[in-house]
Amino acid sequence: VQLQASGGGLVQAGGSRRLSCAASGRTFSSYVMGWFRQAPGKERTFVASITGSGVGTFYADSVKGRFTISRDNAKNTVYLQMNSLKPEDTAVYSCSADTVLSTLLRGEGPYWGQGTQVTVSS
Repeated sequence: VQLQASGGGLVQAGGSRRLSCAASGRTFSSYVMGWFRQAPGKERTFVASITGSGVGTFYADSVKGRFTISRDNAKNTVYLQMNSLKPEDTAVYSCSADTVLSTLLRGEGPYWGQGTQVTVSS
């Protein structure tokens, strides 16, 4: 599986941004997908995940209620809608794919896309 993230950019605090992660391959719906982020000088952390069917979602406490993860299996794409952005959301956001939720949540998924930079100005 090859992943391509896009949608990053500069946004003012309180604003919104939608990230996309397009996947190659014909078995996209069999993968759990996740978003992670890495702020400057910090370790990469989990943001959100979604099951293959799209029914199950899980969020980090820091983004719960502000971010929404979704997927379109017909388009092989997963999205991260980010609302009410804060300066502390500034990071490089990466998408990941795995067939096992537990390993994806630990950031140990085998497939990663390149990151896309999100910068939130105050």
